[in-house]
Amino acid sequence: MPAPVPVFDGHNDIVLKIAAAGKARDRLWLKGEGAGHLDLPRMLSSGFAGGFFAVYIPSPETGDVGAYHDLMDNPPYDVPLPDLIDHAAAQPVAVEMLGHLLWMERASEGRFRWCRSAAEIRASMAAGAVAGVLHFEGAEPIGPDLDALHLFHAMGLRSLGPVWSRPTIFGHGVPFRFPSTGDTGPGLTDLGRALVRECNALRIMIDLSHMTEAGFWDVAKLSDAPLVATHSNAHAVTPSSRNLSDRQLRAIGESGGMVGLNFATCFLREDGRESPDMTLDPVKRHIEHMLKLAGEDHVGIGSDYDGATTPKDIGGVEGLPVLIAAMGEMGLGEALIRKIAHGNWLRLLERTWGA
Repeated sequence: MPAPVPVFDGHNDIVLKIAAAGKARDRLWLKGEGAGHLDLPRMLSSGFAGGFFAVYIPSPETGDVGAYHDLMDNPPYDVPLPDLIDHAAAQPVAVEMLGHLLWMERASEGRFRWCRSAAEIRASMAAGAVAGVLHFEGAEPIGPDLDALHLFHAMGLRSLGPVWSRPTIFGHGVPFRFPSTGDTGPGLTDLGRALVRECNALRIMIDLSHMTEAGFWDVAKLSDAPLVATHSNAHAVTPSSRNLSDRQLRAIGESGGMVGLNFATCFLREDGRESPDMTLDPVKRHIEHMLKLAGEDHVGIGSDYDGATTPKDIGGVEGLPVLIAAMGEMGLGEALIRKIAHGNWLRLLERTWGA
C-alpha cells in the first residue's frame, strides 16, 4: 500500500474531547479505540500530519443536546446565539485546555509535537510526528486590556478566531441558521479592531470562520495579513449562515489567504441536514467551487473533526484517504491534491508568521 498523502488540517476539537474524558484520556488519545474522530494511532496511520488544535470554551448547557441535533437535521432552523462568556470565567478553562494539550505532547513520546512556527511544523512532518498548533476558537479568554493575548502568544498561541457562534467583547458570531447568509448582525467592536491590530503585530493568524459578513469585511479592511477561514464551505452550494459567499471566497484568494473545507454535514449537504447519510458528491462540489473562486493556492482542509457530524464515507481520521481518492476522481492531479492536503496551509503560515 502506498503511504497516505500527508494532511495538515485547519481545525479540530479533540482537546475538548480529551478534557471531557477525565481519567480515560490515556485510552482516548493513545490507545486508538475509535471513540471519536481522532486519536494518535489513527492519525499516524491515516496521514494526519498536523493541524490547528482548538481551545474552545463551552457555553453552559441550556437545554437538551439531542433536541438541538434534531433541530439541525430538520431544516429550516435558527439556533439562538448563546450568551457572552466573560474572560474571568473563560481564562481558567483555557489554561486547563492548554494543560491537556501539553500532556498530549508528553504522553506521545515524540509522536506529537506542539509547534510554534512553520519551520517546526515542517520538521515535525519530516520526522513522521503529528504537528499541533494552538488555536483559540473564540477570544473569550482574552480581556479588554489584551494582556492575556500576549500571555497566550508566549505560551504558543498562533491562531485566533475573535468569535465562535456567539458574541464576544470583540465581535459577533453567526448563528447556526439554514437557509441564511452570513449577514446576521454587526461586525467588530472597537475592542475587536484593537484585537486585530495586536494580532497583526504579534503575527497571530486571524480565523474568520464563525464571523458575520460584517465582521469579515471589517477584518479585511483592517488586517495586513492574509484572510483565513479555517473551516468554512461555499454558500453557493449549501446556503448556511456558516458558509462563505462568492465575494468572500474571491477576497480570500486575492489576499493570499486560505479556506479550509469543513466536513460538517450541515455545511456540506445542499439540504442543510446534519444526517451523515450522504454521498461525497456535495464534498466534490464544494471543493470545485472554492477552487474556482479562491484559487488553487488558497484551498485546504479544515475538518472540524470531533466537533461535527461527518459524512458516513469519511467518518473519522481514517477517512482521509477516502477524501484524497475522491479528489483524484475529480481529476485534480497529484500536485494539486498535495497542495490542498498540506502544501497550501504550510505556505499560508509562512506568509502569515514568517518562515
